[in-house]
Amino acid sequence: MRDNVDERENVLWINEGKGRAKMLRGGSVRALNMCALMSLSFICAFILFAAIPVSAHSTIHKAESNRQFTLQIYGNANEDDTIDMRDVTYIKLVIFGKKPETEFSDANYDGRVSMLDVVQTKLIIVGKEAKLTVVDSADRVVTVNEPVERIVVTDDNQAEFIRLLGAEMKVVGIERSIPERGYFPVMSDKPQVGNQWSGLNYELILELNPDLVIALPSPAPIEPVEKLEELGITVVCVDTIDFDKRADVIMLLGYILGEKDRAQEYIEWREGKLSIIRERLKDVAEEDKPKVLFKDTAFRGVFGKDYVMSKTLEMAGMKNICPGISMEFDPEWVIKTNPDIILLGDWENEFVGYKIDSSARAAEDIKEETEIPGFENITAVKNGDVYEIDYMLLGTRGDIGVFYLAKVAYPEKFKDIDPVEIHREYFENWLRVDYQGIFFYPHTWKW
Repeated sequence: MRDNVDERENVLWINEGKGRAKMLRGGSVRALNMCALMSLSFICAFILFAAIPVSAHSTIHKAESNRQFTLQIYGNANEDDTIDMRDVTYIKLVIFGKKPETEFSDANYDGRVSMLDVVQTKLIIVGKEAKLTVVDSADRVVTVNEPVERIVVTDDNQAEFIRLLGAEMKVVGIERSIPERGYFPVMSDKPQVGNQWSGLNYELILELNPDLVIALPSPAPIEPVEKLEELGITVVCVDTIDFDKRADVIMLLGYILGEKDRAQEYIEWREGKLSIIRERLKDVAEEDKPKVLFKDTAFRGVFGKDYVMSKTLEMAGMKNICPGISMEFDPEWVIKTNPDIILLGDWENEFVGYKIDSSARAAEDIKEETEIPGFENITAVKNGDVYEIDYMLLGTRGDIGVFYLAKVAYPEKFKDIDPVEIHREYFENWLRVDYQGIFFYPHTWKW
């Protein structure tokens, strides 16, 4: 038994796995004690749901699916990357003592696994659930009331995922950088509510009456998230930057926003593209990988191999020469380590980006960055392997950025690949806007 009831205080603690727990008091304890009686009233619902045809389960995978992540939603009892009838079967086997209980077996998050969880899981499968309990990117257990029709987005990276999923019409409030990006035509005119770094306009958010606020996880300030919760507003934190978590986050948002089919389609498209990278780089030895210096062009420092965006470099077969998360820019250290490739990350879109139609400023910045005495002897500078790159291609859009990086790191292995065309496909098919701008400079493969 995982329920521990203290009758003296009428308190129920429910262990939820991974160090999480929730506490129910008073009436909630008595309610759980009545579950056996309540279950009878749901028998008819079970019979009806049992007749759901396979065709209704649009995200059912093949039995031998290549699972890449665990969907962090209660109801995903078998802990794969989707919720389908296999989860229903698994929950029933848990109830009958034939399978071990998993964290997400408790689909309705009431502290016990019962036939009520079978009902909840079947409702999730057909998109009719009234509530959805998830674990977000900040490792918070959050219950979202469904359907979600009004969203406040507090970061432009999140806005890209919302656009990708086709849920932009639900956005009622935004962060100020979203209009500046230039490729969010639907949500750009919405009221601006601030962000976690500079502060949120809580009064405006309350006026907008959102069903959900999408926020950033740590290291962003978490106090605004707590404040929103105190105001009775549901908040889900999502990590858009981590390459390894991107499919999980997109699928999670797909379920929350009622766009799971679109999310699944994108993940399949993404996996098809990334399989090219994996196949062509699978035999590259560690000692043969090019050494890369990843520098912020605004002189905020050099980012190390433990910085989250470095995962995109690793996926492209590069080796970050900087240890740790970051360090101050030290020209002598750069000369000594002698990188094969130098990446200049542009976050503010001064040199590269959607609105940039000339490479002149990017070329000037590269010239300025490499005119430091002694840099003429660095391999990257001698070979012309110094590049300006839009930060989005290293973070939120790392699925695309990895092709630019692999192209310059292994030109022979990717001579038939044009990263710009993959980027164009992403913009036109997934963001559904015309492709324009310069996001990576120079395109050495065009010479």
